[in-house]
Amino acid sequence: MKIAVTGGKGGTGKSTVATSLAIEFARTKKTMLVDADVECPNDHLLLNVKRKKYSNVYQPIPKWDFKKCTKCGKCASVCKQNAIVFVEDKFPAFVKDVCIGCKACMVACPTGAISMTKKQIGTIYIGKNYNINLIIGELKLGELASGEIVAEVRKKSEEIDQKLKSDIMLIDSAAGIGCPVIASLVGTDYIVAVTEPTPSALHDLKRVLYLANHFKIKSGIVINKFDLEKSFCEKIESFAKKNKIPIIGRIPYKRDFVDSTIKMKPVVEINPEYKKIFEGIIKSINKEVGECSKVCKKFTIR
Repeated sequence: MKIAVTGGKGGTGKSTVATSLAIEFARTKKTMLVDADVECPNDHLLLNVKRKKYSNVYQPIPKWDFKKCTKCGKCASVCKQNAIVFVEDKFPAFVKDVCIGCKACMVACPTGAISMTKKQIGTIYIGKNYNINLIIGELKLGELASGEIVAEVRKKSEEIDQKLKSDIMLIDSAAGIGCPVIASLVGTDYIVAVTEPTPSALHDLKRVLYLANHFKIKSGIVINKFDLEKSFCEKIESFAKKNKIPIIGRIPYKRDFVDSTIKMKPVVEINPEYKKIFEGIIKSINKEVGECSKVCKKFTIR
């Protein structure tokens, strides 16, 4: 079973939920956790995992044969990233850090002066603790292709899982609804959407649930810090009820979660009372996945 943990807004506690669920799943099942928040991966910190490099991630970039280049400037005109700078009667200048490897310049070149080489855009790491196999994608500083790193870490996690034969694969996504998040969600069996009782969190939750609906993936809501603002928590519950989306967990706002981050120790290890909360979430996920038909019902955000 593949479960994505997301939520739209940053800071709602997605990584805390993902690592805590991984801890509880791993007590009885072979569990893999994929940290797909490639711009700021931190699951290894929450689980106190020492990372080991597994592989580099590369992206194609153009290179020029200036013996064939006629200085026509067509490569610069089709570059939407403005990675190619052209001045009339001069050879084009290339800013490789801006390039996203779309190959449009190579296609547009009338003389075949452009071929492709590659540059490193990220790294994939592995590690293990608490009986959890952790796979981590990390974008190289200054690079733009975070979606490509997520796609690659998903691919590598599948390759690794061919040997491990995991029962559960959890994918901790980045915030937002862009390409990196979509790459995290596609192909999963269930989405755990983590939110908090604030207007911005509810707004972003709705956008993530649109994605879940678009890809026809069953989803449930976890309200983190639910006791922070009771009246707004009730708004989230009302929204969930209207749209027939189950609330599969409520997590209190406690100092223990801060201590968990500081001490690099799972919150369920700091205070065992949280074990029941995450066991309850897992029970709800298993029920929801078991009852899910191949095509999820569409809903309208109200």
